[in-house]
Amino acid sequence: MSGKVWRYVVLVPLTLLFVSPLVFALATSFKTPSEAVKTPPTWWPNPFTTQAYERILGSTDTPVFRWFLNSMLAASANAALVVVTSALAAYALARLNFRFKKVVLAMIVSTLFVPPVILVVPNYEIVGRLFWLDTLTAIIVPTAAGAFGVFFLRQFFIGLPRELEESALLDGANRWQIFLRIVLPLSKPALATLALLSFLTNWNDFLWPVYVLFSPENQTLQAGLSTLQTANAVRYDLLMAGAIVASVPVLVLYAFAQRFVIEGVSRSGLKG
Repeated sequence: MSGKVWRYVVLVPLTLLFVSPLVFALATSFKTPSEAVKTPPTWWPNPFTTQAYERILGSTDTPVFRWFLNSMLAASANAALVVVTSALAAYALARLNFRFKKVVLAMIVSTLFVPPVILVVPNYEIVGRLFWLDTLTAIIVPTAAGAFGVFFLRQFFIGLPRELEESALLDGANRWQIFLRIVLPLSKPALATLALLSFLTNWNDFLWPVYVLFSPENQTLQAGLSTLQTANAVRYDLLMAGAIVASVPVLVLYAFAQRFVIEGVSRSGLKG
């Protein structure tokens, strides 16, 4: 057998293995409550019903659509802020010369080794003093600047040819113009990758929204779905419907951005 055939022999079973839980969750979301808990479980709904989606999307007690919009707004705004702050800091660390540059970089990178849960209490105190509790601002701003984004983009900027920037300097362009008109357009794959990763991190965050969001209408999707699970512990049709609603934006976003992700990661490398 050729190498190509062997690849299919290995990849097809792995694909089925990883896709099957998503397919089963999708099928369960269209089952009746009794069939969802049936033993042994069935793969396909019989009868087919959309009552789980009607329940979670139309209920005033569980405003899933409002949670969905809150999560979209928070994740999108956070991703935009992460890209802006990380790009500015990364370019300075990659191209500008200033005192203690290596020390600053080392301090930024060292924060990657700090478990995020340690920052929950101090961040809560800061958010409380700024009167951001129970607002989406508390979900958007605290993680708007992070070490991963700075390090990731710095590695990408280092790989860009300096000759382009030097030519622009000779033509009279300043650093700000070079950054906006040359560096950023060439860095679209890395910027898209960072935006996607930041979006997914914020979208999937559960612990922080639980601490800082109190009102049902201000909840994000992940935190809101946890209340759905508590209130309907045996309604697996509702739980699977909520899980599908939460996963659709992630799958769609990755389907459109995977080309940029692969290119951005492959070109960033670990150059010093």
